[in-house]
Amino acid sequence: MLRRIVFLGALIGIWEVIFRFQIWPPFMFPSPLNVAQTLIHGFQDGSFIIALKASFQRLLMGYSLAVFIGIFLGVSIAKSKIMNETVGMLVIGLQSVPSIVWLPLALLWFGMSETAITFIVTLGGTWTMTTNTATGIRNVQPVLTRAARTMGASGWHLFLKVTLPASVPHLITGMRLSWAFAWRALMAGELIGSGSGLGQMLNFGRDVGNMSLVLSIMVIIAVIGMILDNLVFQRIEKNVLTRWGLAKV
Repeated sequence: MLRRIVFLGALIGIWEVIFRFQIWPPFMFPSPLNVAQTLIHGFQDGSFIIALKASFQRLLMGYSLAVFIGIFLGVSIAKSKIMNETVGMLVIGLQSVPSIVWLPLALLWFGMSETAITFIVTLGGTWTMTTNTATGIRNVQPVLTRAARTMGASGWHLFLKVTLPASVPHLITGMRLSWAFAWRALMAGELIGSGSGLGQMLNFGRDVGNMSLVLSIMVIIAVIGMILDNLVFQRIEKNVLTRWGLAKV
């Protein structure tokens, strides 16, 4: 924790030094103090809280769909050779497509609506979840399935009792990465400008030339991402890996 605090302090110090050199005008490159004041004012008047609430509602909806669809597709790809050679190939291709590329199609299909944003968020997290699920199921140790078969397990009973539990570490990693991609996709989706949200505030700040607001939103996005990853997903992943005997000693 101390190392992290020192590192962040050094980054803020470098930021302040660059500001004082006046490489860019202050309205284009505000100081850390100006950004901090914008953050305080935004939380005091409630605008950031309203935006965070709207963004998290969309994120949770899209992320939940991404996890559900990703697990379904991943299991299908891992268990079916036909699915692997067709849908699996498509998933690999779609994984390299940035979420913002789907924005024009989302606008055409759903208009400037919540559905369009949810669509982009869902696509942002689905492909990573699919890939990790398929990898986890394929990498289940053969000795586990052979041992279960000798004890009479087969079919769905074998899958639910042996294969799926053994692939949980990969599923947790997939959920962690899927959350990060869905969070990024949300910012792209909210550029549509429907309702409120961090992405809309970011877009508004850019349009009016308020760089303090833009940087404030960027700080909020980065801090939330770090908090969720360190306090939620990393702990879950560490506990699962320790329980499965896969953690590094």
